[in-house]
Amino acid sequence: MARASRSSSSSNRFRYLHPGYYLKRPKRLALLFIAFVIVTFVVWDRQTLTREYETEIARYYAEIGRLKDELKKYTGEEGRETVRLPVFKEDPVDIQRREKVKEAMLHAWNSYVTYAWGNDELQPQSKNGVNSFGGLGATLVDSLDTLYIMGLHKEFDKAREWVANSLDFNKDYDASVFETTIRVVGGLLSAYDLSGDKLFLEKAKDIGDRLLPAWDTPTGIPYNRINLAHGRPHNHGWTGGDSILADSGTEQLEFIALSQRTGDPKYQEKAEKTISQIQKNFPSDGLLPIYINPHSGQPSSYSTITFGAMGDSFYEYLLKVWVQGNKTEPVKHYREMWETSMQGLLSLVRKTTKSSYEYICEKNGGSLSHKMDELACFVPGMLALGSSGYGPEDAEKFLSLAKELAWTCYNFYQSTPTKLAGENYFFHGGEDMSVGTSWNILRPETVESLVYLWRITGNKTYQDWGWNIFQAFEKNSRIDSGYVGLRDVNTGVKDNMMQSFFLAETLKYLYLLFSPPSVISFDEWVFNTEAHPLKIVSRLDSKQGINELDRKPKPNSPSRVFGRKEGRSSND
Repeated sequence: MARASRSSSSSNRFRYLHPGYYLKRPKRLALLFIAFVIVTFVVWDRQTLTREYETEIARYYAEIGRLKDELKKYTGEEGRETVRLPVFKEDPVDIQRREKVKEAMLHAWNSYVTYAWGNDELQPQSKNGVNSFGGLGATLVDSLDTLYIMGLHKEFDKAREWVANSLDFNKDYDASVFETTIRVVGGLLSAYDLSGDKLFLEKAKDIGDRLLPAWDTPTGIPYNRINLAHGRPHNHGWTGGDSILADSGTEQLEFIALSQRTGDPKYQEKAEKTISQIQKNFPSDGLLPIYINPHSGQPSSYSTITFGAMGDSFYEYLLKVWVQGNKTEPVKHYREMWETSMQGLLSLVRKTTKSSYEYICEKNGGSLSHKMDELACFVPGMLALGSSGYGPEDAEKFLSLAKELAWTCYNFYQSTPTKLAGENYFFHGGEDMSVGTSWNILRPETVESLVYLWRITGNKTYQDWGWNIFQAFEKNSRIDSGYVGLRDVNTGVKDNMMQSFFLAETLKYLYLLFSPPSVISFDEWVFNTEAHPLKIVSRLDSKQGINELDRKPKPNSPSRVFGRKEGRSSND
């Protein structure tokens, strides 16, 4: 009985495996089919995911293997932790040329150390120093960043020691606000940005404080001269009491940087108030006469408009303050003013009929003067630097103009027997160019533009042009006790002055012309008008408002060779 019961129970358990059981019960058959489909799908999906995962893992392993192979190329051996990054391969010719320029800098510097240490400038032929800027050690301060960039650290340290122990600004001397700013404030700030040595910042703050009272005018347009010990700002008598455009609009880079480095806004506020006032009276073509009344804020209605002496660096700084502020909103109005001025520049450009040299005229009232200063040869570099802020069509137009003007400036050099440029050139109908003022005082503007054009276009022709200019300096201006300018580029007769900007600008730009673009990169640095590089820092502030002022005319004044750099031709 018990055995029969167990047999019946076992039969009941196995009935679920018999197909006939489900054929008699359709609902259970349907449930079984659904369960089968679900289980099949889950198993298939898991297998698919596993295969995809394995495929992905295999791909990653292959990539890891490839990276290991690449690593071997740089390390030279498997398993090393340190990667040797690929080295920028320089042209051996560039290296040789750069070393020649460095040797020229050493010759100029050692001559200054030997014969003019602590003085503003060296007179190489008479082997003595002169204080052209009140005894501020202009050549020494101007040379600090050049020495640092060239890796001349022993010379830099010696100069730093003089700055620490002997540089004194408490002098009863009427200094040019412009020249002192671009050479001394700019030179000290650049040395600080490069070295991080706070001594230079402290000295820059000292001289900056002494210059600030020059901006104490009803409009904020500064006076152009000030006594470093006693203040008493004033203008040159020969300007009829007016301020000079370039001298008044070429302190913004330095004073903005001084505020950024010290955290004190007073320097920036003073310098930018000038631009706010100028912007208020800004003409539709962006071209300003070279004289502005500091009491009314009005530009002269009949003084010269020029991109040469006394006008030049005002336009340069409109662009460079925009670059210095990292092209942010607070400096947008500088770029807008600059673009307006560049449209005005186009109205001054003419071309010779013989060789198609393009040049920049000066404007007197309603008439054009077909004269161009070598000082205006900074314009090709400025246009090249500014071209990137335009749309494609305008960028190409202004870069093309930069190339044409650079060719003209290069021929300022090539057209003379010494292959050195005169101070200015005249253009006459049916002719190309003829030298006007025939001295050469070692100016840098053409070489400066070649640096910008080479870096922006990559065309090595600009390096070759620069090398030719350097060789002409070596042949005509180098003597045993330094470098001198020429009284006449036609005869080669020498003067007796080694301008401080020869070390600050001309040799620095030549050195950079044969250096990789990463050396003082345009992405990180902006050059002041004395070639002192300042770190680019984004601006977070907003521009100042503009106050209304009345317009007043000014009298004519004598022609002077002032502006971007007050170079002197010595007859001693």
